[in-house]
Amino acid sequence: MSTDIHFHLPDLLGAQLVAAHEAGHYASVDELVADAVRTFLAARPDIRVAAACRLYERGTVSLEKASELAGLDIVAMKQALHEQGVSRVAPESLSEIEEMAHVAKLPSSSRHS
Repeated sequence: MSTDIHFHLPDLLGAQLVAAHEAGHYASVDELVADAVRTFLAARPDIRVAAACRLYERGTVSLEKASELAGLDIVAMKQALHEQGVSRVAPESLSEIEEMAHVAKLPSSSRHS
């Protein structure tokens, strides 16, 4: 699946984007932008968690997928949802319940990813 997003970049940043593609580092500008976004999200866990919360809130992803995207275990993801003011409306899947049971058995010092 892909999403078309249109945006404008400052001239020099746009030129750098095109030049990196032309230099042969990426097969396409789209591939370069996708890699840049993945790198940005890896470097900014706060944004990664906030985005996962919004995707869950919209119903785009399950709790399990949101926790995967955020880089958190399910218990920590539930806490992040609460902190972001996102209500949980969907019941957990079997794998999410099993994950919560596993995390509940861990010592409290090792519960957060």
